[in-house]
Amino acid sequence: MSKEENSIEETNHSEELVTEDQTSEGIDNEQPEKKSPIRLVTIIVLVFAALFFVWYVLSDRRVPYTDQARINGLMLPIVPRVSGNLTEIHVQLHSKVKPGDTIFQIDKRPYQLAVGKAEANLDNTAQSVAARTASVKSSAGRLGVARAQLDRAQRNWDRVQKVIQENPGALSQSDRDQAETSLSQATEQVASAEADLERAQQALGFSGAENAQFRAAVKALEEAQLNLAFCSVVATAYGYVESFSIDIGYFASAGQPLATLVSEGDTWIQADLKENNLSNMKTGDRVEFSLDVMPGKVFKGKVRSIGYGVSTGNTNRGDLPSVSSTQGWLRDPQRFPVIISFDRDQVGVIPRFGGQVDVIIYTGNHGMLNAIGKFRIRLMSWLSYVR
Repeated sequence: MSKEENSIEETNHSEELVTEDQTSEGIDNEQPEKKSPIRLVTIIVLVFAALFFVWYVLSDRRVPYTDQARINGLMLPIVPRVSGNLTEIHVQLHSKVKPGDTIFQIDKRPYQLAVGKAEANLDNTAQSVAARTASVKSSAGRLGVARAQLDRAQRNWDRVQKVIQENPGALSQSDRDQAETSLSQATEQVASAEADLERAQQALGFSGAENAQFRAAVKALEEAQLNLAFCSVVATAYGYVESFSIDIGYFASAGQPLATLVSEGDTWIQADLKENNLSNMKTGDRVEFSLDVMPGKVFKGKVRSIGYGVSTGNTNRGDLPSVSSTQGWLRDPQRFPVIISFDRDQVGVIPRFGGQVDVIIYTGNHGMLNAIGKFRIRLMSWLSYVR
């Protein structure tokens, strides 16, 4: 191939390359530049996170929510007041009882004997008081006789003195000595009778029903009769029997619980809320809650009281309530018990003590936050189906 032909081919090839470049540039100029989707997703996530953070901070103080809440109420230990073996058991575990129902029966025989002994002691005391009363009357009678004798001896002595003054020789010395001796004896007899009467009165005290020993015997009989009545352990409130695991023949000790009565009386919800949840909370605030036992339903209540302290391990046992907290990488805020009251009739089921509850509290009229809170508690109530 000649040099001229090579030059012509190179020229044509260059023109084709230029044409292709121009065509490519034209195509690129016609199509718009595409944006990266990662940037858009990042912006959306950041905006959502910022909104969520603002909502979390505000709702934590304005519309606090917790799932650390449980139903609580009154529990009465069923405690016998006398000791003895159980002869009858009238309930079973989870039995429903009403006031006056006999739950347990303790062996009556020792207490029936005690009543009989107290009755006999009362009779003996009554007889003893009657005998001492008669002794007082007898001593009073002897004192009356002694005083009469003293009066006669005194009048006889006065006559002797008068005769001696009028006619000194009319009476012998023996007559004068006899009259003086009679007066002295009568005086001593009166003193002795008075001492006997005082001693009899001291031994008797008050007479009749006012006598101290008689009243003590009456009280002893009443105590024996009361202990006999305490042999029947009865229910004091409406409720259900729990913690029951005994049978006939079990020895019941006075003051030691035999079972527990879950009362149908006052029932409340204890919600353990964080400290920052309490900043705007006050007694009477509206509450909505859901129960695991009734998924999909939301009930109403109100704040009854707010706890003022919890146990820190340095207080005496039983002084303050203990609130458990989760341990993790971040410190869990301290929680305080908030007591929530509600109408049992609206629930429609028996609220079992210890049942888990989701609670949200509205501390005021915070439109958007309250609306989100309502949606949240209703969502959590439906999620109870899958918990």
